[in-house]
Amino acid sequence: MDQEFWHSRWAENRIGFHLPDTNPLLIKYWSQLNPQRSDAVFVPMCGKTEDLNWLATKHADVVGVELSEIAVRAFFAEHFYTPTVTSIAPTMKLYTFDEISIYSGDYFSAPLETYPLMYDRAALIAMPEGMREQYTERLLSLLQPGGRILLVTLDYPQDQMDGPPFSVTASEVQSLFASCKVTHLNRDDECERPPKGKGATYFSEEVWLIEKP
Repeated sequence: MDQEFWHSRWAENRIGFHLPDTNPLLIKYWSQLNPQRSDAVFVPMCGKTEDLNWLATKHADVVGVELSEIAVRAFFAEHFYTPTVTSIAPTMKLYTFDEISIYSGDYFSAPLETYPLMYDRAALIAMPEGMREQYTERLLSLLQPGGRILLVTLDYPQDQMDGPPFSVTASEVQSLFASCKVTHLNRDDECERPPKGKGATYFSEEVWLIEKP
């Protein structure tokens, strides 16, 4: 899954993965992380998600990273925010407005700090199988000791439907986060079905709490 794939998806507005409202799973399960307002929150591959705004009502520092600058600009424009834009490198900019900061560039090379809280709804499941270990290693390197992640994954027969989003099974979640305490919070077998034209015999959404020692 190369970067050009995601650039083209945003350029062509083929963003069926984007939710127009705050994810109800975030609202329901965020309290499981025992969040404090002073805790900074990291949201990898955030797109233009409304979840950033919801998190900003709860936290003073919400940091995202998103490959597509189209998505980053759209987030601020659609909310009539005028961000401060700082060029960090030829392919990396930082957009900041009040509590929200978004790095426009590659997740793997963004100059990120470490964070006590993270929220991943659409990042791990956007990774093909061969990239998930590298993605998770980077994520855990950015998570402070004692830090927590709210993780949302999908489970469906991968051979019946092309990703992204990809299926990430419970056993794979346990393996990827083997160094952490992994708690299964919810499985929804009645979640919204795959995009039109795609299909699978089952399609389930799962929620996890990941706690780093």
